[in-house]
Amino acid sequence: MSLEQILGLLVALALMGVGLAGCVVPGLPGTPLVLIAAVAHRLWFGPASVSNIILALLVLLTLISLALDYLAGVAGARGFGATWRGVLGAAVGALIGLFFGPVGLLVGPFLGATGFEWLSGREFRQAGRAGFGAFLGMLGGAVGKVACCLAMIGLFAADVVWRS
Repeated sequence: MSLEQILGLLVALALMGVGLAGCVVPGLPGTPLVLIAAVAHRLWFGPASVSNIILALLVLLTLISLALDYLAGVAGARGFGATWRGVLGAAVGALIGLFFGPVGLLVGPFLGATGFEWLSGREFRQAGRAGFGAFLGMLGGAVGKVACCLAMIGLFAADVVWRS
């Protein structure tokens, strides 16, 4: 492996690290950023980079993580009785929670879903239940995204090192 290839791999992995953070921080693309880093590495280094089969797997994992994120949030909220207002409130709560660090990211979806449900006329107990479901769904989606992202980074790094 040449110095240029080592530096290219390190830059790609650093960008992928930002993508990994994006799996839990709203506003940053998670798995799409990991995929972009892998494609950019492939475009720069050609055959010395990741294989076409691994790139196809990375695209598939990106699509799975995006679908999982959406479906987990909706399923969690719906499973605990949230309406569309609760799902919207959870998203707004997560966005506002971003400014309050990790605690805000955990509490924001719950407060947002609960507040939106309660303001729409539901009893506080029902609204709180919907908020808890939204929280669990968003947490499950984040765990799934992190798992997909870690698998993508591992596949990419192993394939690049193996091929060089």
